[in-house]
Amino acid sequence: MFLTTAELDSLCMRRTRQDDVEVYGLKLLILRNLVRKKHSGAIALPQLEEPIRAELFSSERLEQHGESLAVAQRVTTTPRKGRPLLPRVLDNGRVLLESYRAIARAIREERVITPAAEWLVDNYHIVDEQLREIHDDLPSGYYRELPKLAEGHLQGYPRVYGLAWAFVAHTDSRFDPEMLRRFVRAYQRVQPLTIGELWAVAITLRVVLVENLRRLAERIVHDRAARQEADALADRLLDLVNRSIGPAATILRQFEGAPLAPAFAVQLVQRLRDQDPVITPALHWLERQLEAQATTTDEIVRLEHQQQAAMNVTVRNVITSMRLISAFDWAEFFESVSLVDSILWTDTGFAAPDFVTRDRYRGAIEELSRGSAHDESEVARRAVAHAKRSRGTAQEAAEPAAGRRADPGYYLIASGRVAFEQELGFRMPIKTWLRRAYLTNATSRYLATIAIVSGFILTLFLLYSGAAEVGVAGLLFTSLVALVPASDLAVALVNREVTELLGPRVLPRLALRDGVPADLRTLVVVPMLLVEHDQIAEQIERLEVHYLANSDGDLQFALLSDWTDAAEESMPGDDELLAAAVAGIAQLNRHHGLAADGSERFLLFHRRRLWNESERKWIGWERKRGKLHELNRLLRGAPDTTFVPAAGNAPIVPSDVRYVITLDADTRLPRGAACRLVGTMAHPLNQPRFDPRVGRVVEGYALLQPRVTPTLPTDRQGSLFQRISS
Repeated sequence: MFLTTAELDSLCMRRTRQDDVEVYGLKLLILRNLVRKKHSGAIALPQLEEPIRAELFSSERLEQHGESLAVAQRVTTTPRKGRPLLPRVLDNGRVLLESYRAIARAIREERVITPAAEWLVDNYHIVDEQLREIHDDLPSGYYRELPKLAEGHLQGYPRVYGLAWAFVAHTDSRFDPEMLRRFVRAYQRVQPLTIGELWAVAITLRVVLVENLRRLAERIVHDRAARQEADALADRLLDLVNRSIGPAATILRQFEGAPLAPAFAVQLVQRLRDQDPVITPALHWLERQLEAQATTTDEIVRLEHQQQAAMNVTVRNVITSMRLISAFDWAEFFESVSLVDSILWTDTGFAAPDFVTRDRYRGAIEELSRGSAHDESEVARRAVAHAKRSRGTAQEAAEPAAGRRADPGYYLIASGRVAFEQELGFRMPIKTWLRRAYLTNATSRYLATIAIVSGFILTLFLLYSGAAEVGVAGLLFTSLVALVPASDLAVALVNREVTELLGPRVLPRLALRDGVPADLRTLVVVPMLLVEHDQIAEQIERLEVHYLANSDGDLQFALLSDWTDAAEESMPGDDELLAAAVAGIAQLNRHHGLAADGSERFLLFHRRRLWNESERKWIGWERKRGKLHELNRLLRGAPDTTFVPAAGNAPIVPSDVRYVITLDADTRLPRGAACRLVGTMAHPLNQPRFDPRVGRVVEGYALLQPRVTPTLPTDRQGSLFQRISS
């Protein structure tokens, strides 16, 4: 049996006192005004955006979807004219903050909240962190370069944003790195992604997750408000029963104009069911309203509970995914799905550089692709083809540096870049052209720039100082006096601009993931003077520290020692000091074992004194510089050095030493620094090429001086120690 609101009003008015009817009439008037302001209020179904949720796919089905998505998505030819994404992200942040505050108020008021709301409140700091990372990692210049979609509901947004949207929708916001890897690879089997897009996968996933959480948060807050309105209505109706007053039909009539929100209807059903029979007409009215919405009370309760359960799962997945995304190694993911990396390093036989160098190669490929008609994969293939053709020539060449052309980087970041650009038809940006033109004859242009800036500063000074009023002689005198400070200021300004224009460049480096290989055997030496026993013990201990921090690969460590300057060739105590050094080295070898090839890991090279006529003393020949020079000759097989037997044994000369790392006695070698230094020297682009016509190294590096930074002294040290930073 269904009752109209008029019949329900007539039924309830029999139990109503007139004064209470006036009170309820005033309440209803206030409620109607509120409803009009809220466009039918929280209880009416608003136009909420649906969560980003679709059919849940398995890994195989997701791969199929990736291929079909790549076929369906078309990109525009003008990526810079796409729709901005950051304003929506900022609005999402605002909505999420308001939702967080609304739920927090409900908690303070001791109201019941759903598990999804608890997830949002307890983990809002993670959401805030994601918003900051999106803002920092998505600069406008980078965003403009991303290819944009030409059609669909995401038209104008980046293609990779659509890719992330599909992944989030079909995984219910659950971040699974392996599924994402397979999805991206399947997409690229049909339509390759650019390097910039692959790097943007992480940031767009964050953007989509924040978007999804915003939609869920709006629904959480709306449903909570709807349930609160239902509780208020139920309280009024129940109060009518208890007090035998009130026109229920009048109260309910206002809800007939719009569909009822599911959360409102479910809460009202749960509150009114199994109540006094007087309330039964209100339940009949509610059933009639739901029937007009093509549902029933049982059905809407079931659907609402399902929706709440699904929302709880999705919010949990979003928060968990945000946490995992922040901890995930995106560099490893990028290189596992990058087509450019597979072309450069898979089955090519090239020695793999470290990540920074690989990223520099990729940046050059991006630049060459943007300025030419070739895509990034084609640019990479051409660089690899040139390198492979040069490999055979490099293996037959007499000079060791001939292999530089057998590395793809030669055509991307080194001397082969200009010819490679011409082959690709590269259209050079005006900024790059000006920088290269300036660097073509850098010294003369640098000096000319200083002269021009000095003249400009000097002219301004003379114009505003009134020097012209004192005559020609005064003007010349003032110019000469002001020339020096003007030139100093010009040098400072030009140096600042040159530094900003060029900036520091990191040398390319091999990764050497398994440590220093045998063909790059390296000797780490510390020049020192044998002064006293405590000083020798300290240097032995530091040599051990160098080894413990750099024990990966074929590395040997040695002390390179002299006696102090003296008036005689031999002085009392010399033998005792040398014996202490020999004993310390022997103890290190016993404690840490032998090197990989069975030779001693720790060595000692000691020189005898020679007479120096200019200083009238017996000294080690050329002191520190002489030690290094003679060590180099000794390693190359020279028999006439001044190194002497230690403890009756001739110096042990390691074989096949490729590089020597020299440390001062007060210099520290940080963990892994030796391997990084060797990797830098061993990179093909850094290998030296000696030109006998000019008598010097014209390409690459024979010597490498890394950056040295000071460290703070400990409580017992009054001086600063030095640390190598390679």
